[in-house]
Amino acid sequence: MAIPTRYGQFRVIDAFSRIVRLGEGLSASGRLADKAMDRAVEALKVCGDKLRSRNVRRARLIATEACRSAANGAEFLERVEREAGLKLEIIDRQTEARLAVSGCGSLVDRDTRGVVLFDIGGGSSEIALIDLSRGRRSQRLANHIVSWTSLPVGVVSLAERFGGRNVTQESFTAMVDDVSERLTAFDGRDRLDHVLESPGFHLLGTSGTVTTLAGVHLDLPRYDRRRVDGLWMDRGSVDRMIEKLLGWDFQHRVANPCIGADRADLVLAGCAILEAIRAVWPSQRLRVADRGLREGILSELMAEEGVWRDSGRAGARR
Repeated sequence: MAIPTRYGQFRVIDAFSRIVRLGEGLSASGRLADKAMDRAVEALKVCGDKLRSRNVRRARLIATEACRSAANGAEFLERVEREAGLKLEIIDRQTEARLAVSGCGSLVDRDTRGVVLFDIGGGSSEIALIDLSRGRRSQRLANHIVSWTSLPVGVVSLAERFGGRNVTQESFTAMVDDVSERLTAFDGRDRLDHVLESPGFHLLGTSGTVTTLAGVHLDLPRYDRRRVDGLWMDRGSVDRMIEKLLGWDFQHRVANPCIGADRADLVLAGCAILEAIRAVWPSQRLRVADRGLREGILSELMAEEGVWRDSGRAGARR
């Protein structure tokens, strides 16, 4: 939950997150597992209580890949409405990509010419190509999307197929190859070729994978969003962090305060997806975003409400 502040920005007044692995086992069974649904419903009950305790003017409640692809996704949403009092909307992949872009607008500098934004999820990975090299820049970064794709693979599904606890160099390479093959089918992947060599081109990652890499890179004693969100990592630093994680066994990953037990069996699958992305769009710089769909929803809702119109005009006069 958030309230608008100065033009195009807002202040979060309440937040809650919990890793529930809703898509656990989905790739094998085609259905959401009972235990996974139980975990998600319990977390959503907390969200429902928070919403009901505030005077919320507008809200949008979404579900993504797990509910899109599960045979019992609609049944799960009915259960959520019945038990948590929340009515979720299953969004399509294009909407998911657009919201991820909208949530990261403030992390794209004015001199940027092109960005590949990626959101590595549990069951899918959204990739949006953003061209800022032509014409006037819109206030909405999503208006500059020239191509996008949604890969039906994420950290949970990839780790389940190739193994996430004990990852060897061979199994890691197999994961990278799997994702790379999917990317070759993305017809619009060349839409930023004209800016790839420019210093104004970079990658922008919004997911647990890149925030975890950033936390390990900074050697944080505990994860700190304020230090991670907006961090720049050069290509060599990303290489070193992935190599470091590949050298750690499962217990070593669990012991790291920026990984922990919740992500220890998923982080290398995320790194494999990242490596496949970096191979298609090589960049010297990666910017890390600890934000995404939630921030995108908030930005779009506030823009639709016109909460920044007066301040925007005032800013233009100044």
